[in-house]
Amino acid sequence: MERTDRDVDELLAAQRGERADDLRALDRIIAAEFAGLERALWEGVFWGGTEQAIIGYGAITQSRPKGGAVDWFLVGLADQAKHLSIYVNAAEEGAHLVQRHASELGRVKVGSAAIAVPRLDRLDLEAFVRVLRRARELTPDVR
Repeated sequence: MERTDRDVDELLAAQRGERADDLRALDRIIAAEFAGLERALWEGVFWGGTEQAIIGYGAITQSRPKGGAVDWFLVGLADQAKHLSIYVNAAEEGAHLVQRHASELGRVKVGSAAIAVPRLDRLDLEAFVRVLRRARELTPDVR
């Protein structure tokens, strides 16, 4: 997966379907919390081998268990087949941040570093914003 020069706003404007408004609303929330940081479209083959487009907020350099460090995003947002995915690449005290706050985030599915949101009204937005702010606090070198 690589950072592209494609315009994020054009991608969002072209979205159709039942989750398009939720996708744009989440983008506004995340972009506001990450104002002044990079907001870029990442495209290519993601984990699991699927072709994806992910809006990345905040550029980071992330260590990998196997191989060297890679350029990545602190938070990512993607439209999947049945839900929206929000990836939060921050950890605290040895656990992914979203796992530490899973019980606060509402009626969503939480994976190791991702939140699956079937509809925006199922995500506790106040708790979500707290997670975004904590991710930024924990990552002082985000750009």
